[in-house]
Amino acid sequence: MKLPLYFHKFKKKIKILTLSLCISSVLFSRDSILSHAAGYEDLMEAMENRKSLPIQSNEIENWPDGPLVGAESAIVIEANTGIVLYSKNIHEKLYPASTTKILTCLIAAENSSLDEIVSFSNHAVFSIERGSSNMGMDVGQSITMEECLYGILVGSANEVANAVAEHIGGSTENFAEMMNQKAAELGCQDSHFANANGLHNDNHYTSAYDLSLIAREFFQNELLTKISGTPTQHFEPSENQPDDFILRTHHRLVTQEYPYEGIIGGKTGYTDKARQTLVTCAERNGMKLICVVMKEESPNQFTDTIDLLNYGFNNFEVVNVSENETEFNIDNADFFQSNNDIFGNSKPILSLNKGSYLILPKTAVFEDTVSAISYDVEDEHQIARIDYTYNGVYVGNASVDITADAASSYDFDSSIEEIPEKEEVIPEENIIFVNIKKILLFTLIGAGVLILFFIIKSLLQNYSFSKRRRRSHSRRRRKDKWPTYKFTDKDWRL
Repeated sequence: MKLPLYFHKFKKKIKILTLSLCISSVLFSRDSILSHAAGYEDLMEAMENRKSLPIQSNEIENWPDGPLVGAESAIVIEANTGIVLYSKNIHEKLYPASTTKILTCLIAAENSSLDEIVSFSNHAVFSIERGSSNMGMDVGQSITMEECLYGILVGSANEVANAVAEHIGGSTENFAEMMNQKAAELGCQDSHFANANGLHNDNHYTSAYDLSLIAREFFQNELLTKISGTPTQHFEPSENQPDDFILRTHHRLVTQEYPYEGIIGGKTGYTDKARQTLVTCAERNGMKLICVVMKEESPNQFTDTIDLLNYGFNNFEVVNVSENETEFNIDNADFFQSNNDIFGNSKPILSLNKGSYLILPKTAVFEDTVSAISYDVEDEHQIARIDYTYNGVYVGNASVDITADAASSYDFDSSIEEIPEKEEVIPEENIIFVNIKKILLFTLIGAGVLILFFIIKSLLQNYSFSKRRRRSHSRRRRKDKWPTYKFTDKDWRL
């Protein structure tokens, strides 16, 4: 059967149209690829340019030179002391992205119990950006606070951060105010937080230094540290959450995709404006280091972090103060280092805290540090604090403590073994600590009063003695002037 002519013409047009669409699609894909490649090249060029930015810690005399990194801002601190080992633009205000969530979880852990039930509102679920990190929670579902912490720190779930914010603060706005208050308490000065999840907001920013302060507090919490170091977490169905699923962290040092000895935990972050951000904690050789990198390109946030952590562990060491200090010790003649307490005990009443240490470059020695003592301390068990610097950089401190032996100094000769067992049940509150400064002050005042008393007494005695002498002398003079007359027998006869 012969087809009509118009059908052949229509078929031909279809082929031409199909071919045109294919060519357009190819051209569009090529342009998209070229555009993406051009954008990627721009990002890589920007990253390389950031490597030339000044590293402030490299400008410190005799301080180890730190690595060149592509991050806009980076810092390494020792977590226990807060000492800054590496600094690059650490006070520049940048977008933190999901590293915000370490502050969210810190506040949640401090203001709730793990078994509290957190429900998901419509706002919590649908106010997040489409395609952003989530764990698929639906409106009306609920999970425990502990599961929320895993969802936020392992899965970086934005809707879970929202739900926690509403649960703790009553609203996401109120919770943001709590975040700003907590940041201020920790000493942050470059930050302002507008939400609990870190999704982009022009008014939501922080600095590498502030983020390290928050991380320092975060990694003092054992539970949060454990969760942030969890590679995967299995969520099982429950009465108010019907799904069975597994969350995996994006932190490649935690998953060991980039194996690193001593890794403890951390949190990733990314938005188009923030680029890659990363907070990481690791521990080796008695040092616990926190590294923060901001505005970096993937996967360099991980390689930068490794280089920075290696820099810290390889170039610095722990130096115990009590084992090296010679100026401030119990053999010194200063009153706060006396070998004997006021009761005559042979044991020192004051001592340098044996756990205090400095973080010094391996090329430096303890004698290179400069110390300054301060008596402005709040702890009732301490009498002073000694701060140490190295070439103008703070490297740690040590406290001068009142020893526990001072409390039992009434028993002059008993050894520890001779003390009855009942001493173990004496409440700590009943221990009386001696304030040496007050005792010295009272002693000086008492001595002054006694000296003044004796001076006044001496003056009064001298005055009284002198007056008696004058009176006695006057009587003698009057006696000498009185006429004398000797009686004779003749006179009696008159």
